[in-house]
Amino acid sequence: MTGRGDVVTLAHGSGGRLTRDLVESVFRSAFSNPALDAMGDSAALPRVDGRIAMTTDGFVVSPAFFPGGDIGRLAVNGTVNDLAVAGAVPLYLTAACVLEEGLPLADLRRVAASMADAARAAGVAIVTGDTKVVEHGHGDGIFIVTAGLGRLREDAPPGERALRPGHAVLVSGPVGDHGAVIAATRSGLDPAGDPDGGVRSDCAPVHHLVDALYAAGVRPVFMRDPTRGGLATVLAESARAAGVTIEVREDDLPIRDGVRGVCDVLGLDPLYLACEGRFVAVVEAADAARAVLALRAVPGGSLAASIGSVIPKGPGPVLLRTGFGGRRVYDTLASDPLPRIC
Repeated sequence: MTGRGDVVTLAHGSGGRLTRDLVESVFRSAFSNPALDAMGDSAALPRVDGRIAMTTDGFVVSPAFFPGGDIGRLAVNGTVNDLAVAGAVPLYLTAACVLEEGLPLADLRRVAASMADAARAAGVAIVTGDTKVVEHGHGDGIFIVTAGLGRLREDAPPGERALRPGHAVLVSGPVGDHGAVIAATRSGLDPAGDPDGGVRSDCAPVHHLVDALYAAGVRPVFMRDPTRGGLATVLAESARAAGVTIEVREDDLPIRDGVRGVCDVLGLDPLYLACEGRFVAVVEAADAARAVLALRAVPGGSLAASIGSVIPKGPGPVLLRTGFGGRRVYDTLASDPLPRIC
């Protein structure tokens, strides 16, 4: 039986000694850096030259632990990736944790360790944060709210409204992995244990892949990480904003067999499933081949592919050209079939 000393209690959120003990023993020990170790009400950071990019995000994924990651790794990578696809070099993160009374402290330490590992891999520091505790039954173990700050590149992408017919559309790797894992886990399936096509969450940072594009002389017109709503939603939203259509070649889409298997069993479409370690890039057509080669030369980008192009506005924001020669229209969904995916 778990004793009260092994779980989060309401007293851990009171702001008193137990709060300080929790912060010191779990978060400061995992995230230690000069800005955080000062333990002030805010973090004093070095001067950053140039324009600043900032993002904020909340993470409520269920389950909190899944094949390929957990809510802590997801929180860091999700925030870092939002900065990276905006054309920023990620530098600093903040993290506020809302904990439910009764959460095992071992689970909290596991999450903190994952966050620390992910931050080190991304080259960022978690410099400040907060901890709150809610009564048992008023949460779901742990929620994490983050903010991220980065230095914006001088040649950051102009954005979705700059899309024009003739531009090429790329993905940095297979799509739908994260959504398939969460859907399968909730349904009692074992997505990672299938010897014929097991799949794990793609939860990972993408900043090094973005760096590879810039190092190859490719200046993306637009980038986005296809999280909630998946690839189809990102493409549909960007096409609508630019007043164009994006045509996707089904045969060129990188989708793992394990993801297709989960979708077949659960009646899902992989193009609407979230990714947490991929990004979509729109580039000049002349840069497409060079961009794919640059991505494939970097760990995590070996299955990058050119999947389509921007065309004049057609009957829908996204047209999928099927392997049989037909066309299927994709648009944004009225609601996500998988809530609490991240």
